Amino acid sequence: MLSDTAMSSMTDLVFLLLIFFLITSTLVNPNALKLLLPKSTGQVSAKPAMTVSIKDWGNDTYTYHLNGNETPTPFVDLEDGIVSMLQDQDDPTFSIYADESVPIKEVVAVMNIAKRNHYKVILATQPE
Repeated sequence: MLSDTAMSSMTDLVFLLLIFFLITSTLVNPNALKLLLPKSTGQVSAKPAMTVSIKDWGNDTYTYHLNGNETPTPFVDLEDGIVSMLQDQDDPTFSIYADESVPIKEVVAVMNIAKRNHYKVILATQPE
């Protein structure tokens, strides 16, 4: 049978573990965007309903193309275009195709559109 000092030590240990897990769980960012990152050697099971392509033309000039359309969509109209194309989808998902030279802030701006509208996003990659 455990003595009182051994039991109080175990209680202290459990209390310290509880405090540790409470503190570390608050460090997790609950506002993180959910991304479906495809592996470069396999297939993604989710089928995107549409695509958004971001092209880099140099000199901090980027164009956005919906579903491979050659005519660019201005960024201010991009969210309306995505919403109108995904409004009838049961599980709205779109994929982002970005040039390697496109800064991450441009990709995150498109991902924020998905977050605001509760869409899933697939970030397309090149196979290795």
